[in-house]
Amino acid sequence: MTHLLIIGGGMAGGTAAEALRDEGFDGDITVVAAEPHPPYQRPPLSKGYLGGEEGLDAVHLHPVRWYAEHGIRLVTGIAATALDPAAHAVELADGETLRYDAVLLATGAQPRTLPLPGSELPGVLTLRRVDDSDELAGALREGGQRLVVIGAGWIGMEAGATARGLGNDVAILERDPVPLGAALGAEMGEVFRALHLEHGVDLRTSVGVERIVGDGRARGVVVDGETVEADLVLIGVGAVPDTALAEAAGLDVLDGILTDAALRTSAPDVYAAGDAANPYHPVVQRHLRSEHWANALNAGKVAARSMLGLPASHSDIPYFYTDQYDLGMELSGYASLMTDAEVLVRGDREAREFIAFWVDDGRVVAGMNVNVWDVNEAVQGLIRSGERIDPARLRDPEVPLESLLS
Repeated sequence: MTHLLIIGGGMAGGTAAEALRDEGFDGDITVVAAEPHPPYQRPPLSKGYLGGEEGLDAVHLHPVRWYAEHGIRLVTGIAATALDPAAHAVELADGETLRYDAVLLATGAQPRTLPLPGSELPGVLTLRRVDDSDELAGALREGGQRLVVIGAGWIGMEAGATARGLGNDVAILERDPVPLGAALGAEMGEVFRALHLEHGVDLRTSVGVERIVGDGRARGVVVDGETVEADLVLIGVGAVPDTALAEAAGLDVLDGILTDAALRTSAPDVYAAGDAANPYHPVVQRHLRSEHWANALNAGKVAARSMLGLPASHSDIPYFYTDQYDLGMELSGYASLMTDAEVLVRGDREAREFIAFWVDDGRVVAGMNVNVWDVNEAVQGLIRSGERIDPARLRDPEVPLESLLS
């Protein structure tokens, strides 16, 4: 094996390149990133980088020189346009054809759009790329702007909190009854509703957005007949996996590029990882796609081992974190098992210092620690164990989490 190719400049692709060298691979590695940036991570784009507290060094996985120092060819600003699994070749937008022994598709996801009248107006933004964050930051960092966010998911809530912290007026519009309801359920979603209301956000749920209006630029959003005035509109309604390259090549695709637990796709020597992939998870015994930072980080390492023919399985517990105002949170667990689970709370929910557990048939399937630190490893241990836990002891802050495992 002499040439390994990585398509994608996000966390999964960048981590895979680093892991290949860490595993001792000394052949050729090429990383192709469609954006004009070296591989980077996305969490700071709606938090510290957007707010000006962090620079590009917190976003980029490595400086550009790192790739040359490690013998990795980095191609930026050029998209991959075609994959030919039979020929083991990828064509780039500039006409170059790259041959490979194995290729990793880490093509990420694209922001979901809304077919709203006025969505094409200047001042209507999405937040997915470094350039998106730069554009939004350029308008928000001086304060005094009116930002209307459509969608109360993680991106919308984080960006809204950052904008509010910079001294801007923020309205968040959500069609569901509770912010973050799809991710956390109604009870924990209410924690975040209260948090944003306390910080002066105009948070409206169970509303219908009709159109964006303006005079050559977005000036407002019409919601249930009322116009909410805006200087900027951020559409934050999720993302869709970027599977175009895989689909055109005939790979199996269903809500992402389907892979086994070792991140192998339906085509020989073609692997997929990160937001674009829908891998089989051996613990829950079903395909499980995750768009979170930790998934891309861990999947990149698994993909590297798999490409080298080493034992590899993407079996980590999904993990996510957020920072909004004075609330810091870590969430570990299986989203597919949280829907019908009972929520048990340990600690002080009103003070926002607690751990919430999602419990199904006595077993912990997810846990969220809010302003309680150094417990995530124990929370993941409870999830991983699959043991039935006494609910009273799970709720009791005096009972050490580690003691709950037999």
